[in-house]
Amino acid sequence: MHIQIVADAKAMRAFVLFPRQLYRHDRFWAPPLWHDEKSGYIASNNVVLQANEHILYLAIHDGVVAGRILVFIDASHMAHTGESVGFFGSFECIEDTRVSNLLLDAAEAWIRGHGMSSMRGPINPIAESWGFLLEGYDSLPVLMAPYNPSYYHGMMHAAGMAKIKDLYAYEADTRSGYTIPDRIERFTSTLLSRKPDLSVRPLDPSRLLEDARHIWHITNTALANNWGYVPVALPVMQDMVKRLKPILDPQAVWFVQDAGLPVGYALGFPDPNAIFQAIHGRLLPFGFLVYLRRKGSMRRYRLFGLGVLPQYHGMGLDVLLYHSLYKALGPKDPLIEANYILEDNWNIRNALEKLGLRRSKTYRIYQKDLGSSPRE
Repeated sequence: MHIQIVADAKAMRAFVLFPRQLYRHDRFWAPPLWHDEKSGYIASNNVVLQANEHILYLAIHDGVVAGRILVFIDASHMAHTGESVGFFGSFECIEDTRVSNLLLDAAEAWIRGHGMSSMRGPINPIAESWGFLLEGYDSLPVLMAPYNPSYYHGMMHAAGMAKIKDLYAYEADTRSGYTIPDRIERFTSTLLSRKPDLSVRPLDPSRLLEDARHIWHITNTALANNWGYVPVALPVMQDMVKRLKPILDPQAVWFVQDAGLPVGYALGFPDPNAIFQAIHGRLLPFGFLVYLRRKGSMRRYRLFGLGVLPQYHGMGLDVLLYHSLYKALGPKDPLIEANYILEDNWNIRNALEKLGLRRSKTYRIYQKDLGSSPRE
């Protein structure tokens, strides 16, 4: 059993495709689009990896891949928070603590070698996902949300890691009887009548880059003090918009404006994971035909981001945005999953719970203090 650095095309292919073997009998796992997944690990195609030191490891047992991990330093995170922390992501492993210890020890040694004082993860800069799924294994994950075997948590504990933060997902499913509360209808009508300068509008596809800039500005301002958040560079936001563009639904992206200037947004998108599962993550040769045929019937949506400028907090604009999104998607009989919500973000949690959404999933992020000696 040994560690191998991913340094050639053959090893990269093994790294990227390992989950396909690991989850082959799991009915709730959804594969990525394999072509895009492979491209994402090439630094020149990934703005996070391009800007930061990183390494990819495989764990090999009897000549067969048994696990993988990506380790990286986020220079922007250090500059913004002052934390001396290294990150790991893309962790996948067979159910064998010897293998997970081998991977995590290699990650720890690399992070120590770069002068960091703690190791945190999983933070996956490829899938844009944080944490390991802890609760909520009874449904398909939405796009860019984690899914993993439950035994990963025992592996983290065995490696000396401890919880640093939980993230939640909330769900509203119209087929399970969800309707927006009547008081929310009354509140939004009253708010707009009392504040005539306020208005709401959906995304304008003809002004996609301009609207992306509004989201970028509001996000960096509104979330600046959130745990773990680092201001997003414009190229990173543009890269995300580019990747989401094929599935963007203008009726799932809403802005609230004050005198015509966007001051808040709700960013949702239809979740294609059920289609990706059906086509096994391959658009060619015929997967794209299935995708095109089923694209219009997607009813699962992810509410990926919601932000309001600080000077407008307390006015209920987050509720106004959700109301607009819900009403626009109503004809699709939607299931909307709001994901992720920090466990201590009481403002958003209270707003979602008042809207009648139920908590459906929990994700956990781990951290290890590296001030102590490495495990023997």
